[in-house]
Amino acid sequence: MNENRGGRIILHVDMNSFYASVEMAYDPKLRGKPLAIAGNVEERKGIIVTCSYEARAMGVKTTMPLWQARKLCPQLIVMRPTFDRYRKASMAMFDILREYTPLVEPVSIDEGYMDLTEYKYSQPLEISKSIQTRLLEELTLPCSIGVAPNKFLAKMASNMKKPLGITVLRLRELSTTLWPLPVGEMHGVGEKTAEKLNTINIHTIQDLAQGNHVQLKKLLGINGERLKKRANGLDDRPVNPDSIYDFKSIGNSSTLPKDTTDEKQLNDVLNKLAHSVSTRLKRKDVVATKLFVTIRYADLRTITRSKKLANPVGEKEDIYEYAKQLFYSHWNEEPIRLLGITGQDLVEKEEAVKQLDLFSFETEAKHEPILKLIDKLNEKYGSKVIKRGMKGGSKDDNTAGTSFNKDFLQE
Repeated sequence: MNENRGGRIILHVDMNSFYASVEMAYDPKLRGKPLAIAGNVEERKGIIVTCSYEARAMGVKTTMPLWQARKLCPQLIVMRPTFDRYRKASMAMFDILREYTPLVEPVSIDEGYMDLTEYKYSQPLEISKSIQTRLLEELTLPCSIGVAPNKFLAKMASNMKKPLGITVLRLRELSTTLWPLPVGEMHGVGEKTAEKLNTINIHTIQDLAQGNHVQLKKLLGINGERLKKRANGLDDRPVNPDSIYDFKSIGNSSTLPKDTTDEKQLNDVLNKLAHSVSTRLKRKDVVATKLFVTIRYADLRTITRSKKLANPVGEKEDIYEYAKQLFYSHWNEEPIRLLGITGQDLVEKEEAVKQLDLFSFETEAKHEPILKLIDKLNEKYGSKVIKRGMKGGSKDDNTAGTSFNKDFLQE
């Protein structure tokens, strides 16, 4: 793989059916059986989060409604997620990866990149086999590994053989291995983007690689240029161990037990979501400068509406009030199936500059004596001896809702 400029050797380690595999490792009686993890085990609202390969063989798929999965596989075992268990397994998995190199970049709870360039004169394939064997023997967790000269190709390679696959993808193999694939199977191309590309006769990854630069930029903006480079196997992003701390949004959503138009029930859901988002913002010591509300109707139509905030928010009450304003401004009064709140464009709390206006000045002024006292104490004993809104060492928030953000990886 030394044909790549710089001669990098990048691995993408992707755990196979991670949640289901963790449950099987925890309870060996589940091994070899069709198992699904669902956000809620009630047939009405359950969605498959992940499932074992035995379940997949019966036609069960991720994001499939639970009722449909049970129809395809009557013997399906359904479990709720146990997030603490998954977090511990994830940390153990990444600990093993870091024994080979400090250049490990987690990208989600169950996948990450490794830079093995320092081993270029040894055998990266043998190292990949060692990693895969250790994860299976020590944690009872299967994985697939992609080996390539950059992150994009490594990611594509890890998807090519599951479960327990190791795939090497070289630049010289693009025309035979990567290009024939439908463009919708390319990492970074979602369903809607694929549909847009189809309108300009781009149906395969090769079509994208050879696509018209101007046409792609007009259709997809700067992302069109980026995707064309990826399709040609070009990706110079480094493996960055610190990228796990780079996050832009924190959000939660909740599916209602029944479709409803009851305002009290909807307000209760928004209030719980605001509490959950606020708790997670505080855990990160950040505030949000933009707020999104997601509304999904009974017929699964989904809209997302946002508001740029004059003052950053982190408190539950503020998030709740802004979310309510957004929701009632855009709700068409049809029955609601799901609600979500997301704080975006996050900034460190200490760096947030609050814009005082006629409405907030009086409130802030009331806190001025306390703030002066805090400043004096900090000046005398250190800048962080005392803070307004002290961040406690609380456990993870258990408010109902779903979140798959990167901060799920961190304690």
